[in-house]
Amino acid sequence: MIGVFGGSGFYSLLENPEAREIETPYGRPSSKVTVGKIAGRDVAFIARHGERHQYPPHKIPYKANIWAFKELGVSRIIAPSAVGSLKKEIKPGEFLVPDQFVNFTRRDDTFYDNETVHIASHEPYCPELRQLLISAAKTMGLPVHEKGTIVVIQGPRFATHAESGMYRSMGFDIINMTQYPECILAREQEICYANISIVTDYDTGVKDDPAIKPVSIEEVLRVFDQNNEKIKKLIFNIVPKISKERKCICASALQGARL
Repeated sequence: MIGVFGGSGFYSLLENPEAREIETPYGRPSSKVTVGKIAGRDVAFIARHGERHQYPPHKIPYKANIWAFKELGVSRIIAPSAVGSLKKEIKPGEFLVPDQFVNFTRRDDTFYDNETVHIASHEPYCPELRQLLISAAKTMGLPVHEKGTIVVIQGPRFATHAESGMYRSMGFDIINMTQYPECILAREQEICYANISIVTDYDTGVKDDPAIKPVSIEEVLRVFDQNNEKIKKLIFNIVPKISKERKCICASALQGARL
């Protein structure tokens, strides 16, 4: 089964789905899990922030969401999200498939509190899923950046000028509030995970262009809404191409990880 997380402004995916209420050891997931089919493949969908966007980034039940997918038999997750750009050449309305993250959050980020498990995270996003997303985006003619580092901040507030300047000086490409710990929790459950980022803004603006204003939630949702159908079409294009056989590092992440 393939799992999909819906980000800001993305609250549904499947037509005539079956809605399932799932209880996990970590509480209920953000939304009911809706299950249906795309091109004959079983697909499960969770609205990351809830159906009414009631969960802010720091209150999303990340562990419950990943556990619910695992319980349903999800082995691969496609996770769209809205991001801000930290570089002028990465423009609002474009897409980016990150290959690295840097975590600045303070969140419960592991399933292994009672045993010593060291998960390898040098390559945190599934290389197989990443390449499929990049290829599909190019085929659709979408402006896509093939790699980049996403810095994840705690939220719910946006960054200050000083913080954003620090992230830029460190060479990070985009900024977001939800990629961590979602991606690493998936790795702990040996689930493949890849993100497709929709660039909605320039974070705190562009220093040499005062006409480009700092991010606002209205602008984030406006740009995301403009690209919602493109994201859904991208998902519908990629699902039939996902191999049922997994040869990536994600599938065996726990081998040799326990002490």
